[in-house]
Amino acid sequence: MLNLVWPIFIIISIIFSFFTGTIQQLNNSIFESTKMAVDLCITLLGTMCLWSGIMHIASKTSAMEKITNLLRPIMKILFPKIKKDSKIYQEISMNMVANILGLGNAATPLGIKAMQSMQEENKNKKVLTNEMAIFIVLNTASIQIIPTTVIAIRNSLGSQNPTAIIVPVWIATICAAIAGITATKIFIKLGK
Repeated sequence: MLNLVWPIFIIISIIFSFFTGTIQQLNNSIFESTKMAVDLCITLLGTMCLWSGIMHIASKTSAMEKITNLLRPIMKILFPKIKKDSKIYQEISMNMVANILGLGNAATPLGIKAMQSMQEENKNKKVLTNEMAIFIVLNTASIQIIPTTVIAIRNSLGSQNPTAIIVPVWIATICAAIAGITATKIFIKLGK
């Protein structure tokens, strides 16, 4: 679908700029946009590398155990069938911590690793387990205390106050997580 939408937009903008005599502005904006895109990618790459490194170091220390213990009451409610001393439990905890810190890009590999581990224990490989479904919803909603990726984007685009979005992000992610998890739990009960 997007393979059709984007070329249509590009063709329409070129035709429009040709007829309105703004072809030079279009040309300038193309080069400015590519420069901004490269700058943004470099900024995000640095942020992602920093936090991925911190998460890798944390996984090798006792800090991860302490964080997992803090998350244990929530994990018992969300994932009752996963054993608390399993590898999956720690992988889900690391993913949750990365999401809480707002490290969407760094959380993705951790989430994929946790899903692969859950799939290995899944008896019916073609159907998601309840835990997998809840994990997908939780990972998508991802409560964030420090939305570092969004702050980095706002900072790279010259925002006067890049951290002004923290409280709205808290409200939005908490509401999304509660709604998503509640709906998933209801559908799980209805499916039994």
